[in-house]
Amino acid sequence: MAGRLSRRDVLKLALAALGGVAWRRLPAWVRSRMPLAYTFPEAERLGRNATGGRIEVYARPDATTSPIGYLFEDAVVPWLREVTGYHPYRISQRFVDTGEGYIWAPYLQPVRHQPNKPLTQLPTYGDKPGMWVEVTVPFVDIFLANPPARSPWLEHTQYPRLYYSQVMWVDSRREDDQGQVWYHVTERYGSYGDTFWARAEAFRPITPDELEPISPEVENKRIVVDVTYQTMSCYEGETEVYFCRVSTGAKFDAYGNPTDKWATPLGSHPIWRKLVSVHMSGGTTGGGYDLPGIGWTMLFVGEGVALHSTFWHNNFGVPMSHGCVNMRPEDAKWVFRWTQPIVPYEPGDKTVQMPGGTIVQVIEV
Repeated sequence: MAGRLSRRDVLKLALAALGGVAWRRLPAWVRSRMPLAYTFPEAERLGRNATGGRIEVYARPDATTSPIGYLFEDAVVPWLREVTGYHPYRISQRFVDTGEGYIWAPYLQPVRHQPNKPLTQLPTYGDKPGMWVEVTVPFVDIFLANPPARSPWLEHTQYPRLYYSQVMWVDSRREDDQGQVWYHVTERYGSYGDTFWARAEAFRPITPDELEPISPEVENKRIVVDVTYQTMSCYEGETEVYFCRVSTGAKFDAYGNPTDKWATPLGSHPIWRKLVSVHMSGGTTGGGYDLPGIGWTMLFVGEGVALHSTFWHNNFGVPMSHGCVNMRPEDAKWVFRWTQPIVPYEPGDKTVQMPGGTIVQVIEV
């Protein structure tokens, strides 16, 4: 897929994608100039509205006061500091000071804007050129390369994007007639078959040394996930070597009704498969999910219950998942490297037979 990609080619891809997912109107970037380059706030740390809807901004960290403004889907704001405030009926009492108001912290995905220099040539780690990449900007627009759309999430998304910390596979690059480099972005595992073009500077190449195992010589490793306190501890023997907050299976469905169907299974379970990145989907209307580019995935029960990175919420310490153990990207990556089995960069996927890899003990106290 080498060669140059004209602006007309990009426009054709975008228009074909629009038709493939039955969008009702042309977005502004199609009506004007393709593609739109976003300007993000200048701050070391940023927060993205990850709720998919409107969120409130308050004059002080108190959700019982009247909002002074609102942020809409994917809006990005400076993340100056976290403070303790008051939000009734919520477990988390953390708020983010944006400099122009306070936002309840679980609504905001912590992100950074760290664009990358595009590669002039892709590395080769197997039989063909390609590399694992991580999104290092708050979000990047993606354009369907092979319409019509197949993934359910594309059927319900007006502006397809990838978000900070998502992990994908890049297998080729092109340069358009204005010198913009585009990566051909794919998913190697769990994909419905959709592939995309996206601006290359949004993606940081992941190198093989980033997958090097942590303390591989230690045999007596185990993970303890506490669903009562929503925490995870990693042990080497009786020594705790890592601790973080997590989100396990949600206790309420999409309509607010109590449910046990998403409970993370209690007991001791070995990790049986690990993937650098995977597309996850399941469930039904109102309670279903379809999520691409989930990084650092460690399956330990059946085909779907896993420890993995999370980009769609920041409410760790509260049950939020459909049975999986949601983790911050940096926590998931560390645990991925520390656990068995060891995963090679190519193909980025490893399955082991029983008795399996590192034990995950899910407890309730």
